[in-house]
Amino acid sequence: MKNLHPYVPGEQPKDRVYIKLNANENPYPPCKQVEKEVCKFIKKNPMKLTVYPDPDSNELHEAIASMLNKTGGVLCRAKVDGKNCEPAPEDKIPFIVTPDMIYSGNGSDEVLSFVFYAFFDSDTKLVLPEFTYSFYPVYAGFYNIPTDIVPMNSDWSLNKEEMLSRAKKNNSGLIFANPNAPSGIALTREQVKQMLDTASKDKIFVVDEAYCDFGGESCIPLLKDYKNLVIVRTFSKSLCSAGMRLGYIVADPELVKAVTTVKNSLNHFPIDAIAQVAGKTACLNPRYYAECAKKVVHERTEFQKFLKDNNWDFIPSSTNFVLTKKPGISGQEVYQRIKKEGILVRHFSTPGIEDYVRITIGNEKQMLALKNAMQKI
Repeated sequence: MKNLHPYVPGEQPKDRVYIKLNANENPYPPCKQVEKEVCKFIKKNPMKLTVYPDPDSNELHEAIASMLNKTGGVLCRAKVDGKNCEPAPEDKIPFIVTPDMIYSGNGSDEVLSFVFYAFFDSDTKLVLPEFTYSFYPVYAGFYNIPTDIVPMNSDWSLNKEEMLSRAKKNNSGLIFANPNAPSGIALTREQVKQMLDTASKDKIFVVDEAYCDFGGESCIPLLKDYKNLVIVRTFSKSLCSAGMRLGYIVADPELVKAVTTVKNSLNHFPIDAIAQVAGKTACLNPRYYAECAKKVVHERTEFQKFLKDNNWDFIPSSTNFVLTKKPGISGQEVYQRIKKEGILVRHFSTPGIEDYVRITIGNEKQMLALKNAMQKI
């Protein structure tokens, strides 16, 4: 325990009310149908709260599979027509995602924990990008998995060739976020395919698509040909449900069974009955969430124009956040000065990105307040 370095989440304010743009949460509420179905479930079925929920979340998995088939896994590009929702041509999945390809858990963080335990080895160095989701090294430490950290390219993109070279040398699997966090840069599906073609076929290749709905290219279509691919996704970002704690993987059914075995060895009932109802209902209303994702992308575009016009450096993003800095001013000072204006953004003290702040894209009103605060710096 003395050697563990726990994950540090975004600041949770207690002393005052802030505009909260520091945790990549969605600025829009869940759809009204979620509220309605949850209230109806509690009112009409109170005794269901006294018994254990479905341990396999079968109805939820059916709904997740249906949503992915209808959207292609990229909500911001999904075509919305009346009550209908269908994937953009470039996102259409060339097969039917089935419920046995889905495993869900108590947030994608728990899902990632089980993925680490199931597929990565304590006697093999796991290859990680230098700047990535900071929970990866936390889980590596928790499960005593050694890591091999690969520096980023000068443009903040992943050094794919070096990652593959080290994975081959270490005889290890791979994990990275796509789009990446905190840079916001996305690899194309073709780039990931090229990596899969080079990577070892008997090692697990994990792509974390937490932010894919805001502009990435989902790798779900690649599951048809790559049985060692595991895709991790979450309800927290594009499905407006960070407080509900739901995440899932999409993978070959045999890999889903492996993660399920890990889950059943720790907690047979990880997803509560109310979360299952809420998650199922959200997935049955993809049109609403597609509209929310489109609004986030619009605000992101406008914000990046603002940054350019006001001489802020930033990394063009495919996510619901932007990593930016003001030349000549430390990231810590930028964070503090924006906080004084009643707005929270995220500052990392990690060497290499300490001059940057990561800013979540909020709604129009929140972004206007942020721009006013940033113009004072």
